[in-house]
Amino acid sequence: MKTAYLLAAFAPLVGALVAGLFGARVGRANAHRVTILGVAVSLAASVWTLTDVLAGHTFNGALYTWSAFGDVRLEIGFLVDSLTATMMCVVTFVSLMVHIYTIGYMAEDPGYQRFFSYISLFTFSMMMLVMANNFLQLFFGWEAVGLVSYLLIGFWYTRPTAIYANLKAFLVNRVGDFGFALGIGLVLAYFGSLDYATVFKAAPGLADRTINLLGAAEWSLLTVTCICLFIGAMGKSAQFPLHVWLPDSMEGPTPISALIHAATMVTAGIFMVSRMSPLFELSDTALGFVMVIGGITALFMGFLGIIQNDIKRVVAYSTLSQLGYMTVALGASAYSAAIFHLMTHAFFKALLFLAAGSVIIGMHHDQDIRNMGGLRRYMPITWLTSLVGSLALIGTPFLSGFYSKDSIIEAAKVADVPGAGFGYFAVMAGVFVTAFYSFRMYFLVFHGKSRWGQGGDHAHGHDDAHGDDHHHGLKANEVPHESPAVVTLPLVLLAIPSVIIGLLTAGPMLFGGFLEGPIVVANRHGAMAELAHHWHGWMGMGMHAFGTPPFWLALAGVVSAYYCYMINPALPEALKRGFGGVYRLLENKYYMDRINEIVFAGGSRLLGRGLWRAGDQGLIDGLAINGSARLVGWFAGVLRGFQTGRLNTYAITMIIGVAVLLGFVIVPLLRH
Repeated sequence: MKTAYLLAAFAPLVGALVAGLFGARVGRANAHRVTILGVAVSLAASVWTLTDVLAGHTFNGALYTWSAFGDVRLEIGFLVDSLTATMMCVVTFVSLMVHIYTIGYMAEDPGYQRFFSYISLFTFSMMMLVMANNFLQLFFGWEAVGLVSYLLIGFWYTRPTAIYANLKAFLVNRVGDFGFALGIGLVLAYFGSLDYATVFKAAPGLADRTINLLGAAEWSLLTVTCICLFIGAMGKSAQFPLHVWLPDSMEGPTPISALIHAATMVTAGIFMVSRMSPLFELSDTALGFVMVIGGITALFMGFLGIIQNDIKRVVAYSTLSQLGYMTVALGASAYSAAIFHLMTHAFFKALLFLAAGSVIIGMHHDQDIRNMGGLRRYMPITWLTSLVGSLALIGTPFLSGFYSKDSIIEAAKVADVPGAGFGYFAVMAGVFVTAFYSFRMYFLVFHGKSRWGQGGDHAHGHDDAHGDDHHHGLKANEVPHESPAVVTLPLVLLAIPSVIIGLLTAGPMLFGGFLEGPIVVANRHGAMAELAHHWHGWMGMGMHAFGTPPFWLALAGVVSAYYCYMINPALPEALKRGFGGVYRLLENKYYMDRINEIVFAGGSRLLGRGLWRAGDQGLIDGLAINGSARLVGWFAGVLRGFQTGRLNTYAITMIIGVAVLLGFVIVPLLRH
């Protein structure tokens, strides 16, 4: 099976190198063929790996030793178990769909080969992350996906907004990665190893170990380590307050929104915390911190989705909210529910992003949902698949999102970690919010009267396949059109698992022991055990849902959206005027960007200017360099006073010098 592991990890890398280094020679068609082939091979190897894991075979071993010092060995290796195999299949399947979709979406872009190289390289980086068996390789994959994300967000590098967005993503992720690196450093310092198995085995013995961080205060080693590791997850998985980069990253082409910001990179933090469950289970404080951060993200990022008018940004804030749901599950020790929602979310959210891209194509790259309406008649495949994705997102019974989302809500309800009450309230309120903004977008885009081709009442957003700033949108004599088959085929293929994957896998993933080995849950954390008592199969769970609060909250959200935007469209404007302060708060995204720009970015610039003036200009230039030069100049000036060219001056100087020297010799002798 080692061959399958190597193929799964390195086949996308081969495609990325061919398209990236030899793209001009192989041409556009061969560039997408070789990268699609690489990802297809990786998917086949991943499915083969999953079947082998289901047969009871796992693997944990090193490929080679990179370095060694003392008893510590820095290795590159694979850990293949049920958690890894699940992630491998999700990553490669969504990546393959995105590769195929990109053929149609980026057909006219001059950077065609470069784009395929980037997305294939991203797939390789993500595979190395999820297959790692040690913290060193995890960190390599972690940083690699961040780097490729930077390249993809700023893919249209002539557009200032794209450059600002990718720099923002890079810097915010560096903040999280600093905490992540500190966590790994603590692991190495106190566990003496970076190997997962060694660290997890030693963790219970260090459960009571404390360290001094500030003064004499004692801090739990595992609490500090877990929180540092989770700060890394807050950056990658866009948790409050490190969420600010993800909405702006919509400046990149739509295919990477589906690949990076729905199914893979942003779920890396969720995967990492689940993998680290043997550590997190030893610290209720860390779990409480995770729970509160997840609850804040799930609810308050959902509010922001309500007022967005850019079709991609609505889906982006939906992603933020759903990542908050997964994080709440992690805080409740319901790791299997988090991974289950990660999987189902990957399919329906990638579907929604790609469907948004299809709408953008049909609207000639106008992204403002206020300029749409009535597209159902012109784009039937996009309309139907979008409906499926939206229904799955809001947790409609029997669709995939329902099983994972309701499991998270129930787990938060029975959890007993600090902050569980707030987490439960946040995910329950988030059900209504999610349904409202999802179907607000759905109704404005696909139903109601047509608002396109009217000269553009609103500013036109754009996701242009050329990355320029030309006018976008339909002209008066144009109508929307369905996207080509190379775009709609991935929509259909993603819609299928969005419907059925939940009911097929809910039992094994949540209660069947499929993730029992990789994930460790302490006996005192009984959320999933409590849910298992009430599990009566996928049909029973689906039927029971019709009498539960989440179903009625979701239905209320859909009905409210229909009333506000289909029956009484004047109501939202009236509410906007009546709650102007709240609207401004949401429109300014809780002023988080302003706070970052003024406090952190401004503070950094102020600190930099202070160090420049005091350190560079004052100390280095002023004292060390210019000061020493002035001292030498003064001393030279003094010596120059004795260089008169007159013999009598030199004679007097010599006499004085001899007298001084004799003084140094005679005075000590007289004292004795």
